[in-house]
Amino acid sequence: MRHLLRKHLSFFVAVTTAGIVLRVVFVVFFPQVMNDSYVYGDIARNWLVHGVLGLSGTGGVSPTFIRLPGYPAFLAFVFAVFGVEHYRAVLILQIFVDLGTCFLCASIAFRLVGPRAAKIAFLLAALCPFLANYSAAALTETLEIFFTALAFDLALRGLENSRLTTWAGCGMACACATLLRPDGAMLPFVIVVYLLWGVVIAKPEVYRASLFGAAVLVALIPLLALAPWAARNWRVFHTFQPLAPRYANEEGEFVPMGFNQWTKTWMVDYASVEEVYWQVPGQPIDPAKLPSRAFDNPQQKAQTLAVIAAYNQTLVIAPALDSQFESLAAERIRTHPVRYYFTLPVLRIADMWLRPRTEMLPPDTRWWEFNDDLRWSVLAVGLGVIGTFYAGAGLVGWLRHRGLPWSGLLLSFVILRSAFLGTLENPEPRYTLEIYPIVFVFAAGAFLASRAKKAELD
Repeated sequence: MRHLLRKHLSFFVAVTTAGIVLRVVFVVFFPQVMNDSYVYGDIARNWLVHGVLGLSGTGGVSPTFIRLPGYPAFLAFVFAVFGVEHYRAVLILQIFVDLGTCFLCASIAFRLVGPRAAKIAFLLAALCPFLANYSAAALTETLEIFFTALAFDLALRGLENSRLTTWAGCGMACACATLLRPDGAMLPFVIVVYLLWGVVIAKPEVYRASLFGAAVLVALIPLLALAPWAARNWRVFHTFQPLAPRYANEEGEFVPMGFNQWTKTWMVDYASVEEVYWQVPGQPIDPAKLPSRAFDNPQQKAQTLAVIAAYNQTLVIAPALDSQFESLAAERIRTHPVRYYFTLPVLRIADMWLRPRTEMLPPDTRWWEFNDDLRWSVLAVGLGVIGTFYAGAGLVGWLRHRGLPWSGLLLSFVILRSAFLGTLENPEPRYTLEIYPIVFVFAAGAFLASRAKKAELD
């Protein structure tokens, strides 16, 4: 890879410059510091100033475990160097982290397909508006994507050289990804399962021992990294919480699981996440925003509207009201189990992969109604085309090069994470971004004919 950088230095400098410009445009014109950003920032500030991983309140700082410590640690570092709540510095640093992801994508493509694919993958990653958009957001995505790409790059290196030091680095990358987001734990799981499968099918006995040792390291290091966090939660809250709660709820806080399950019986589009799911609690639900698939018959529609009207009176879902949502959900699941367990998850996955990624930009969430300013409608359609291009090129590239060694490792992550996302009731497009380093690698292969691939491998 170093030889490739030296040989094509002008190409990498030019594309890197273009990538920086693209990300600076997002930081200048579309910076995103939102509610979640301030939650992370508040935890970081209290950790830095008071030594407490907690949230500010009327009674002072209260310890919390609603967020893992990885991103607050990053923010605390930036705040310590550049000043508390200096989010602009956070976004600028994330630009360079994101560019690091681009180089890692090139490295993965180089190892898996060859030097030409490395250049294409780097170009696709550097000019990807979705990664650039989130580098301008004070959220976990940019760091999570970086450590995901780093883990896979080190895993491919480890499969090449069988060095335990390389696998230790892979384990540390997995640990960082897990400390940023709870779903980051899927990363070491996939790698460990792949390695253990290699132990089963590998022929040379020595190679089996090497793969088993690698699996132990990749599994053990993230667990050791999480141990202090889990011990702290046990000591402070007297509960076993090695990650963070699925619904980011405090200890003892009521979670309206009935409402969540009800939304899961009909929700497939991100627009419904904004218009219904995120409204609860505290904001009214507009019944007109519910799609027709939210009701199976007129009687059920009347019951649903009555429950929503009851919620709109208080803007709080108490246990009694939540049980009514639960009854509605149970009836719909019982009547249409295939729809609930298969059709809707597939549609949610498709929405997360293919919808225009406008959630962090001005275009209207209901982009398909084309009632927005013309420039934003054009932007929404353009982003949709770009997203479809990336996904389609990734699929074509995998089909063209699926026989390559170790491509199964990357594909396993794509399949498992996509399947996991289908189980969520809130289809947010950002959840697929952790897969995009693999998309870039496979998409690069779409531009290389099989004959060219064989020539490179020879």
